[in-house]
Amino acid sequence: MGRYVIRRLLQMIPVFFGATLLIFLMVNVMGDPIAGLCGERQCDPATAAQLRSEFGLDKPVWQQYATYMGNVFTGDFGTAFNGQKVTELMGSAFPVTIRLTVVAIVFEVVIGISLGVVTGLRRGRPIDTTVLILTLVVISVPTFVTGLLLQLLLGVEWGAIKPSVSPEAPFNELLIPGLVLASVSLAYVTRLTRTSIAENARADYVRTAVAKGLPRRRVVIRHLLRNSLIPVVTFIGTDVGALMGGAIVTERIFNIHGVGYQLYQGILRQNSQTVVGFVTILVLVFLAANLIVDLLYAVLDPRIRYA
Repeated sequence: MGRYVIRRLLQMIPVFFGATLLIFLMVNVMGDPIAGLCGERQCDPATAAQLRSEFGLDKPVWQQYATYMGNVFTGDFGTAFNGQKVTELMGSAFPVTIRLTVVAIVFEVVIGISLGVVTGLRRGRPIDTTVLILTLVVISVPTFVTGLLLQLLLGVEWGAIKPSVSPEAPFNELLIPGLVLASVSLAYVTRLTRTSIAENARADYVRTAVAKGLPRRRVVIRHLLRNSLIPVVTFIGTDVGALMGGAIVTERIFNIHGVGYQLYQGILRQNSQTVVGFVTILVLVFLAANLIVDLLYAVLDPRIRYA
């Protein structure tokens, strides 16, 4: 196991550099950041030249990337065009989005897996058909429609929640935004769990456990569910980074100042330092989540061993 972890960590190094290089190049070709910094009025040549020199934009792209990565390893993600350190923006944004992501993941795990188990064990029955139709509707409706609808009904019409989340973003105010963020993923988790449960219910090891006279609850939880969770865990693991980076719509609807909000502001203002800095951290989140998922395979399925 130890050698496998070391090998995976070594494999992450080129993936990390390749992903950050691609992001750096994409951000640098999306527009002129100096033009965005000057606003609607065009900068005069002298001011533009000074700003390019100050932010290192007058150097070749490869040199800018090398300088940026060298600073990253010292904990310096650069300075936003408003003079604020990117690390300060991260310090205020990431805790909020992490709380929002935790709420979304809990909804996925608790509701998605529970519905998947119930429908997988009752395949073809009315409850199975109903859940399949509901999940298809959830997948078909865009997130911004679901968010705006819940905000209008629960926040404006009924007054059950605050329409906008407060700057502190406590967990109780993130329940509805977390449900909105997790809605599509929750539907996929339900369908994945249902399919895996229905397929493994006909496996030989399940029939053997039933033939031994084991209680149904133990057969389902200890044998059937445990071996059916591998595709679900894979999806949830990769979804962690996707939820953190893809919360732009949800955070904009509920006025949550998290990672999505900062990415939106960075793209809108063509602030390359902010965008690249935040996405660099998200790349690390993706890599760490995938490593954890791979290690969980051996926990869920005893037949899997890593050399």
